Amino acid sequence: MRLTLLSLAVAAVATRSAAAQDRPHFHHLAATPSTVAWGYYWAGAKPALRVASGDTVEVETLLTSLPDRLERVGVPPSAVQQSLRDIATQVTDKGPGGHILTGPIYVEGAEVGDALEVRMLSIDLAIPYGYNGCSGFLKENCAEPRTRIIQLDRTHMTATLDSGIVIPLKPFFGSMGDAPPPEAGRVSSNPPGTHAGNLDNKELVAGTTLYIPVHAPGALLEIGDGHAAQGDGEVDQTAIETSLTGRVQLIVRHDLHLTWPRAETPTDYIVMGADSDLTKATKIAVQQAVDFLMELKHLPRVEAYRLVSLAGNLRITELVDGTVGVHVMIPKAIFRR
Repeated sequence: MRLTLLSLAVAAVATRSAAAQDRPHFHHLAATPSTVAWGYYWAGAKPALRVASGDTVEVETLLTSLPDRLERVGVPPSAVQQSLRDIATQVTDKGPGGHILTGPIYVEGAEVGDALEVRMLSIDLAIPYGYNGCSGFLKENCAEPRTRIIQLDRTHMTATLDSGIVIPLKPFFGSMGDAPPPEAGRVSSNPPGTHAGNLDNKELVAGTTLYIPVHAPGALLEIGDGHAAQGDGEVDQTAIETSLTGRVQLIVRHDLHLTWPRAETPTDYIVMGADSDLTKATKIAVQQAVDFLMELKHLPRVEAYRLVSLAGNLRITELVDGTVGVHVMIPKAIFRR
């Protein structure tokens, strides 16, 4: 009897141990000189963190600016994050883009042809200010001061520009992407692409999910370019740029095979396209919507195309990153089953 009880106890311990190993883990990834990629997505980048599929990562990200620039436009030296100072002085491997991205995060089991599911669990403001810099689509409208510091009310989640102008804050990461194909080499963080990257899609707030095609083992996810608020188009080049802390759950999807990123909110499906030509970007997004509806509802091509026209909402994601973005919102409410 003792041996039997002992055997049962050992078996129970082994079962609990195996269950603990299978249980998703929580990780914290700070933004430091050794955990950021400044201005690039790259299949050859050294991982800053390795996680299992299903794990949750709390990621610190930094606004895309430099301490001296922030101080010149009125940010007190004491309000500049020390992590930004450390990265600005210690990171010398930069470019070709300008974003400070936290990562890359290597997700075990992610292989070429899979998709990485990125669930935005929470996104919080890390500092009480942001900035907007004027350039972009119609830069002839810019005047001094070209950069404006904007105070963020983290209690009421608003920003007041002038008397009577109050902007609701809906923070999201402007740039979330994985490594491009190895043959692409080191890709600038500035334009979006099939690896996602600098999508600047304001719909990707907490509670939404982004699906990204995997082009390299481990996916190598990078996150940054925090935005406190932005309109579709991001026409003057920037949103309210700020530092964010977010929690994301990362899941490898062996069953999902994509050519372009997709997303999902509680109310809509989102398909995306990007190109240096706005017409081509729009055609990509529309065709992605047609293909998605054919897969989702097994519709004939002509009926899927018809549905995009009847119920899909085309939006210009951004016009200012060289490669412009278009996305199509497909409301879930139209589907009764």
